[in-house]
Amino acid sequence: MKSELAKLVQLQKTDTRLRQLKNNINTAETRRAELEDEFEKHASSIREIQNRLEGAKETKSGLEKDIAEAKVGLERAARNLKTAQDTKQYEAAMREIDSLNRQVSNFETKILELMEVIDETSATLEERADEVANLESDWEKRQAEFEENLETERAELEELSKARKEVFSGLPDRLAAIYDRLVSRSRDGIAVAEVIDGSCSACFMSLRKQVVVELKTTNEIITCESCTRILYVDEQKEASAVS
Repeated sequence: MKSELAKLVQLQKTDTRLRQLKNNINTAETRRAELEDEFEKHASSIREIQNRLEGAKETKSGLEKDIAEAKVGLERAARNLKTAQDTKQYEAAMREIDSLNRQVSNFETKILELMEVIDETSATLEERADEVANLESDWEKRQAEFEENLETERAELEELSKARKEVFSGLPDRLAAIYDRLVSRSRDGIAVAEVIDGSCSACFMSLRKQVVVELKTTNEIITCESCTRILYVDEQKEASAVS
């Protein structure tokens, strides 16, 4: 019976891994989309900084042109002031000079603000220079790793499916039927549960000490009194813990 229990344990471990592999493969498209979304968010954060820097530089350049034009206007207004023929012309020239000076002052204030933005974003991009330079190559690497892992899991699924048939066919019909029944009514697909720290690892209920003793000393198939799953003790693990 111990050999049959060992087969059940092996079958359960195989089925658990198969379940995980099938889930990974079935959710591959979703996980790929999540990976792409994660990359896009990361790339967008960098592009946002780059666009902010370029926008600040472009706006600053435009303001510098505005200042140059305003200064040309100031020179013209100054000439008009000197050649004013009457009070009306004089006052008009003064108003133009005052208006243009305010414009220049506003433009210069905005340029100072933009210089702060330019310095800040330039420093940020410099700190993340390696990240920016390797953005595309890192993304290609992550994509390749994802596809490689997926292919590896598909190959493992195929191999384990073959191995599972061999293990299952080696079980007595009665045990095979019990195993199938337990798996079919279990949400997590667990029919054989390890006993850990005196509890069933499937339902986490504490076991009577007598049950644990029987698991270690008898050759009988013993089930959990709470969830009815087949129980086993990993004696090698326990021996390692003791040593």
